[in-house]
Amino acid sequence: MADDAIDAAGNSPCQSCGACCSYSENWPRFTIEDDTQLDLIPAQFVNARQSGMRCEGDRCSALSGKIGEATRCVVYAVRPDVCRTCQPGDAECAMARRRHGLPLIASAQPD
Repeated sequence: MADDAIDAAGNSPCQSCGACCSYSENWPRFTIEDDTQLDLIPAQFVNARQSGMRCEGDRCSALSGKIGEATRCVVYAVRPDVCRTCQPGDAECAMARRRHGLPLIASAQPD
């Protein structure tokens, strides 16, 4: 989630969503992180192949809370790049929100 997606009250649309973190067991995979970055992610959240985040079904094991109500990432500060690039309202966000039956949100990205 981008810092610029936080509203004036300090709220992020991601904290009441979590859909992108519960979309696919293949989505939270590691891509461009180096070993130093990956070593910061607690081992219990990394899958057996060490190729991405461990999931329970389609839900990332680092996601806490209820989808569409209140969620948070327990490894937010050290989350992988794929998690950092998903932005509120972008195509991936919209796809995940549709899958969970959530309304789309306005994109924080310039048109």
